[in-house]
Amino acid sequence: MKRLLLLITASFLLLTGGEALAWELDFPGASSFTQGEFKDLSKELGAGIAYRNLAPAEPLGITGFDVAVQGSFIDIKNDSSYWDKATNSAPSYAGFPSLRARKGLPFGIDVGAMYSQVIDSNIKLFGVEVSKAILEGSIATPALGVRGTYTKLSGVDELDLQTAGIDASISKGFLILTPYAGVGTVWIESKPKGDLGVVVVKESMWQPRGFVGLKLSPLPLIGITAEVEYATRPIYSLKAGASF
Repeated sequence: MKRLLLLITASFLLLTGGEALAWELDFPGASSFTQGEFKDLSKELGAGIAYRNLAPAEPLGITGFDVAVQGSFIDIKNDSSYWDKATNSAPSYAGFPSLRARKGLPFGIDVGAMYSQVIDSNIKLFGVEVSKAILEGSIATPALGVRGTYTKLSGVDELDLQTAGIDASISKGFLILTPYAGVGTVWIESKPKGDLGVVVVKESMWQPRGFVGLKLSPLPLIGITAEVEYATRPIYSLKAGASF
């Protein structure tokens, strides 16, 4: 309950312009980074900016469209040396607010895009996704789907970071509730630049992940989705939007 309240409060602050959770990746300790610290930072930051699922497996349909706001938060440790060297104000939870849109296409295919900018920060990112329903689901059977994603960090002079992911998920609706779960993996490529590029070199790695979520549809066209993902650390997400 404490974490849920934190998530809802932080989502409100981030998505309405609150400054309390703003943070920057400016690498004040770039000259003292070790390769191991850079790899650990890249893994956690890559998991943080990777495209979140935040949707059941069933497709939107050829006329379907979904637009939403989202807040995602990765649980990091303030005493981690690499976070202290990456930012002067390392938070307990690194937050990523974003706008998302998804469109249904024929043959059970959906495509989507997202954009995120942390308020009063240099952190920006964008991403795209494409998903395919293997089973579209029915009253008696669940939906099964697969998805590919891509995200890229921008606005940070010292770091070129991008991710590519693939995952599979299952979901089954019950009245206004649709629980879902899935597993996948994310390819993270992190290239240092500027002063950071003098002391460390590029890191590339695969990071497995798993997630569970619940979509609540209290009113027609309105959906609220909560999700917990685990990659390197827990990641909590909340999405609210309209589907039509």
